[in-house]
Amino acid sequence: MEPEHAIDEAGGTTAQHAELSRVDTSVFDGVRERAAAILARYPQPRSALLPLLHLVQHVEGHVSRAGIAFCAEVLEITTAEVSAVATFYTMYKREPVGRHLVSVCTNTLCAALGGDDIYAAVRERLGGPDQPLGHEQTAADGSVTIEHAECLAACDLAPVLTVDYEFFDKQTVDSALEIIDALRRGEKPHPTRGAPLTDFRSVELLLAGFFDDPAVGGLEAVAGPSAAVESLRGARLAEERGWTAPPVPDEGAHT
Repeated sequence: MEPEHAIDEAGGTTAQHAELSRVDTSVFDGVRERAAAILARYPQPRSALLPLLHLVQHVEGHVSRAGIAFCAEVLEITTAEVSAVATFYTMYKREPVGRHLVSVCTNTLCAALGGDDIYAAVRERLGGPDQPLGHEQTAADGSVTIEHAECLAACDLAPVLTVDYEFFDKQTVDSALEIIDALRRGEKPHPTRGAPLTDFRSVELLLAGFFDDPAVGGLEAVAGPSAAVESLRGARLAEERGWTAPPVPDEGAHT
């Protein structure tokens, strides 16, 4: 009998592949063609793991045990290798996400300008004053999952939050709560910049690299201005005043 810890040609142990065969991955049968299309983009199949995990989240709203098994099966790697990636990157969720994912920046500048207060108020609004929601927890009605983000790369527009990764800039406690209330009513407030809101699972399909699904509406439906006036102010001043960067010296100028 083959030892259960023997390494086989697929790079895993006999026990690992036996476990993989027992996991039901039929929930992903409808996206196997999409999975194959993702693999076709890369010269090495394992390079397709990141978009493949987004495809898994499109189907189930998180990366489940079945999702990990599906990725391992498609890429012919071990579930341990898939789990190592899925648990490293914060965009991959191990618990089901609600209809929308709200990320509140609580890094230094946003926190100092009110991000911590916004996060506390949103947690209470979603969970109640006696039991505010925690990080990556979901409201009882399934509408919103809340998380705090260490940085959303928009310090010039702090404090900020995102809904399904679209930006809402210069927030206050009141404006953030208005967004949360609208989302819970089934509305989709328009982001400060970026594409109109859809929902978390639709965005996951985009992140997997597909823009042809009716739920997404095509590439034109996800287009939107990404730069804010504040972010471009320096470039505009330079253009108006004729400022240019000094020329790069010739390689032999200092020899």
